[in-house]
Amino acid sequence: MSSSKHLHQNCCEKSVFAKLHQKYAKDLHDFIYYKYGEDYNPKDKVQIAFLKLWENCKTVAPEKAKSFLFSVANNTTLNVIKHKKIVLKHKQTKVLSDKDNQDPQFLLEEKEYMQKYQNALAKLTPEKRVAFLLNRVEGKKHKEIAEMLGISRKAVEKRIYTALEQLRKEIHEI
Repeated sequence: MSSSKHLHQNCCEKSVFAKLHQKYAKDLHDFIYYKYGEDYNPKDKVQIAFLKLWENCKTVAPEKAKSFLFSVANNTTLNVIKHKKIVLKHKQTKVLSDKDNQDPQFLLEEKEYMQKYQNALAKLTPEKRVAFLLNRVEGKKHKEIAEMLGISRKAVEKRIYTALEQLRKEIHEI
């Protein structure tokens, strides 16, 4: 009477939950890492997302779990960003590195390059930045990125290509 498709109505069964974790944890981590960076503790956001899924397991169907997880992780990170912006308004940060054995000119140029690279990455739209970093840093193929982000392969290719063009223009000044 019931089809095997709807065998699991929710995510509360441990085997279903474990399969969801196995299937989405790494992609979710990479998504948060490439969209926001290591400073926003992507591992923590993955754990929070899965904790929220477990707390809401009776109301989330397994086929909706991916969307739920990515939304929770993204929103949790955005809340942290809002909090950090408030904190930054009241606090100045000092970033100096002590590298004794290297040429000061080289260190200055390296710092300038990294700053330009970071600025150029920051100017990319989040969509372009995520696709670009997943491809270039993580080594994911266009098809994998398309599946992760729920967009077409052509959209991924366009995001990566336009990100590269924009980065080349920004960093070319060096």
